[in-house]
Amino acid sequence: MIDTIIFDADGVILDSEKLWDRGQEEFLKRRGFKYERDKLKHLMTSTSPAEGVLVMQKHYGFTGDPGLLARERIEIVRNLFQNELTLMTGFLEYFNSIKNTHKTCIATSLDNELLTIADCRLDLAGLFGPNIYTIAQVGHKGKPDPAIFLYAAQQLGSRPGQCLVIEDSPYGITAAKRAGMRCIGLATTYCGEMLAEADAVVQSFDQIRKIV
Repeated sequence: MIDTIIFDADGVILDSEKLWDRGQEEFLKRRGFKYERDKLKHLMTSTSPAEGVLVMQKHYGFTGDPGLLARERIEIVRNLFQNELTLMTGFLEYFNSIKNTHKTCIATSLDNELLTIADCRLDLAGLFGPNIYTIAQVGHKGKPDPAIFLYAAQQLGSRPGQCLVIEDSPYGITAAKRAGMRCIGLATTYCGEMLAEADAVVQSFDQIRKIV
């Protein structure tokens, strides 16, 4: 029986993937490259900022310290988060429909600085309390490593089989399945075919409400 719902942040709670795309465009433009979203985005979503840099370095062949370049990525996106970040359409209504019947948390690869901005702008702590977990708490192991989901379940006192993960990325879905959890793929960032590993794929939170 599902009694715990684990939410990814980017593209699930936060309408942020379009902001990340703009950040990627600017980051690569500074180096004379054009952002090839269809080739790169699914390899970077749900990874750490430095892991995302490594993906771009491998694809485009530019050099530099991944840690320093990751900070540049964060700086670009930070301004977009501060001024434009909103909640995903339908999230709040869905959350309010399950918050009294299920344990809930956020389990995200989002950089702590950006997560703090999101919290200040959208009051995530007012919704989830202390149950907001990041890969910084599991040695920065980004998805598809299941560590963040297993950690979240442990913190909530839930068994993996009791957990449902809501994810928008292929790597996030793989991480959830490796953790032994059920998973719903929310096709807000990628087409449904790319989320086929999920137990169910939906187009909106309204459709999730019919499942859970």
